Amino acid sequence: MSEVLHGLAPVLSRQTRLVVLGSFPGGKSLALQRYYAHPQNQFWKILSALWQADLIDMAYDARCDELRQRGLGVWDVYAACEREGSLDTAIRNAQPNDLSVLLRECPEVQAVAHNGGESFRHARHTLALGLAVHRLPSTSPANASWSFERKLAAWRDVFTLYGLA
Repeated sequence: MSEVLHGLAPVLSRQTRLVVLGSFPGGKSLALQRYYAHPQNQFWKILSALWQADLIDMAYDARCDELRQRGLGVWDVYAACEREGSLDTAIRNAQPNDLSVLLRECPEVQAVAHNGGESFRHARHTLALGLAVHRLPSTSPANASWSFERKLAAWRDVFTLYGLA
């Protein structure tokens, strides 16, 4: 039996219009207590390209401030789980986050975008909140079948709908 791992606090504000939900932070993210900390994960690179801003060289707190100012929230579908390694396929005994927090803390929220397939498996829960739901290609290095340009285009399409690109 693995130890129970606990996820990260959400990055949200009252101005959040779109929330990107991952599945659960990878090992590097948990160790550093930062979303998308693995250097091969393309999350920050995609946002940098969408916003024409160098988020990668910013301090992590400044990155989070930038997200909040632009109306983007980040969180995960799982609050805790057991997992060996960092792959979603290794997640066991997952405990979901209470996603209704989004409605209470983010009065402007319009939609959720699931970052990858494991997160999207919970789309019925986000649909139950009355929000629009989108499936984005995973920014994980495990999703090598999509080129960066193809991922960027898919993310741009969703972000444009909510005035974030």
